[in-house]
Amino acid sequence: MRQFVSKFYLCRELNHKIEEIMKTEAALRGGEFLIKNVNYQDVFIPEEFDEEQQMIAETCADFVETEIAPNFNALDEHEEGLMPNLLKKAGELGLLGISVPEEYEGFGQSFLTNMRANEAIGSAYSFSVAFMAHTGIGSLPLLYYGNEDQLQRYMPSLATGEKLAAYCLTEPNAGSDANAGTSKAVLTEDGKHYILNGQKMWITNGGFADMLTVFAKIDNDRVLSAFLVESDWEGISMNPEEHKMGIKGSSTRQIFFNDVKVPVENLLGKRGEGFRIALNILHIGRIKLGATVLGGMRRAINHSVTYANERKQFGSFLSEFGAIKHKMGEQVIKMFATESAIYRASKDVEDTINGLKADGKSYGEANINGVAEFESECALLKVFGSESLDYIVDEMVQIYGGMGFSSEAPADRSYRDSRINRIFEGTNEINRLITVDATMKKGMKHKIDLFEAAKEVLDNMGELKTADCEIEDYYEYKHTLTSNLKKAVLMLLPVVQETFKRKLMFEEEVLMNISDMIMHIYLLESTVLRVEKLEKKALKPDVSLYKDMLDVLTQETAQKVQQSGFDCIGSFAEGDQKKMLCEGLGTLTKMYSLNVKEARRRIADQLTDDGLYKF
Repeated sequence: MRQFVSKFYLCRELNHKIEEIMKTEAALRGGEFLIKNVNYQDVFIPEEFDEEQQMIAETCADFVETEIAPNFNALDEHEEGLMPNLLKKAGELGLLGISVPEEYEGFGQSFLTNMRANEAIGSAYSFSVAFMAHTGIGSLPLLYYGNEDQLQRYMPSLATGEKLAAYCLTEPNAGSDANAGTSKAVLTEDGKHYILNGQKMWITNGGFADMLTVFAKIDNDRVLSAFLVESDWEGISMNPEEHKMGIKGSSTRQIFFNDVKVPVENLLGKRGEGFRIALNILHIGRIKLGATVLGGMRRAINHSVTYANERKQFGSFLSEFGAIKHKMGEQVIKMFATESAIYRASKDVEDTINGLKADGKSYGEANINGVAEFESECALLKVFGSESLDYIVDEMVQIYGGMGFSSEAPADRSYRDSRINRIFEGTNEINRLITVDATMKKGMKHKIDLFEAAKEVLDNMGELKTADCEIEDYYEYKHTLTSNLKKAVLMLLPVVQETFKRKLMFEEEVLMNISDMIMHIYLLESTVLRVEKLEKKALKPDVSLYKDMLDVLTQETAQKVQQSGFDCIGSFAEGDQKKMLCEGLGTLTKMYSLNVKEARRRIADQLTDDGLYKF
């Protein structure tokens, strides 16, 4: 344990960047990538993490392998006291306070550094769920909205692991519609306490958390307020642990509040601000989940290639078969693309946070608004990351074959535990709707010139051109095609808005078609920029395999954007309008065919040779 502590304190002394914040700005505002081209020099890529950031990530990874991995089975069996004890060990090393300011016993690291640490912890199955619940939704409402008295009372013990936290929002009849909750807080006659009554369900860490952030409506308010509640206060009870499909090791309980006396000084934020607190914390949770699933991807890919290199059929190793190479190649591409987009967005968030701090915003305001600026990116990254992990673990089961269906093989836990991520932090359906809704709202409020750019595309439909396959510069072609795919979205947005007007919100299938287009374009552009930066900054001696990944992703993205676009158009357009839109979409999504078979094989062969994901 001491080696981890010494590593962390060495990191702390190496570089105190948090004390030297300079005013910076993200290259683009949230959602603005749809209407502007980005230069590779303006994005961050994972290969640029510095020594301190890598050391922190290694500390987290070492902790997972030495303390958590040997206990995977015991955690799933809910060995009494094991999960909270492991969380407290993480706290002793400082892992629970990586991004917490130093005045509250944290290490004061940046948003980007914290995201890298989350990736490292993300391979720990149920433990990562408990860890993220404590450091994320459990602690961040207090950290970002708490007053100084509340922060001094609770934050140091949460940062060190002395106390553990949970977040109590969901109710039996209030899931995605959180504001429909009926939990109620009534002010006592002497004005010193709120009497809290209600029921919360699906509470991660509920069985052992010491501090609960509880959402309830005061008196007859229409919107929620938030309260800091200590779990040992009289009137709090809970049901036994839930029996779940996956993440069996995490504590998940229903909690009941019966006439619980909450001191008025434990109202978090302002009265009626709870719903906003909940939404803003969920934005953060979404992009953090995008980083966390990277850890699960890495573990699953490593298990997949290890088994494929060991298992023989028909006299050959599985890794020698084309069908298996296809699967492993796709696994690598999905992880590489997710990495590219997650850390691009994370750096944009960090730069925005730092700019807001330099403008005089408080720590909480800067973090809240910095993440909220990229609401659509947070939502789409949560969707793509969780669905990519699902693909990777599903193919892991398939690579293992019959053994993959055995609970004795590692595929079992990976497969079961992955599924919750498409529900966590708002379902993927909700997040798809958020992606397009947040983008359109920014355009309507003129925060970005979305509809101005869309009008230009519609006004020049007759001049649309296919990305010329004769373009000699590799990256120029990729950027031209990416720009065309963006135009496909811009072409559709004002048309669907004009067609459905106020009823658009009820056309969820149409909105999700457009959302998928936006999502895949962001992932493609992020990967283009990463590979371009790797080559032009000479960050890798040979980028041929990275170009293979990019080629496969490019072809898949063009096909997916075209399919979603045609589905969208077919859902509402008729006659000449339908013909015009379909011809425009066909022009913008057309590309020349690539040999993706050989590209995937080369990627898979490198994975096979390395025996681990080392891209």
